[in-house]
Amino acid sequence: METKAVLLTLAALAQDTRLRVFRILVQAGPEGLTAGRIAELAALSPSSLSFHLKELAHADLVESRQEGRFVIYTARFSTMNGLIGYLTDNCCGGNPCDSLAASCAAPAMSHAERVSP
Repeated sequence: METKAVLLTLAALAQDTRLRVFRILVQAGPEGLTAGRIAELAALSPSSLSFHLKELAHADLVESRQEGRFVIYTARFSTMNGLIGYLTDNCCGGNPCDSLAASCAAPAMSHAERVSP
C-alpha cells in the first residue's frame, strides 16, 4: 500500500462515527448491510450516514452493490488488510514476532526490578 493511500485511509478512520460505521461493516462480513440497518446500528440519521459512507468509500474502505431495490454496503477487507500489512511491515525489526511479541507486549520493568538481584 502506498503511503498516500495509507494516510487517506487513516484519516478516514480517525473520526468516531466513521470508525464505528466501518467496524459495524467489518462485523457484518462480506454479506454487508443496507444503509438503513447501518444507520440503525450506528444510531445515525440517513443524511449523516450518507456523508460518512462517502468518506469511507473515497478512502476505499467501503464498497456498495445493488441487490434488487437495496444498496448493500460492505467493508473492503483488502484495503483493511493492506493497511494492517503496511503498519506491521517492519514489526519486530524483521525478526520473527512469535518469540519477540511476548516481550514487546510485556509491561516495562521499573528501575528497582532491573537492578535487584
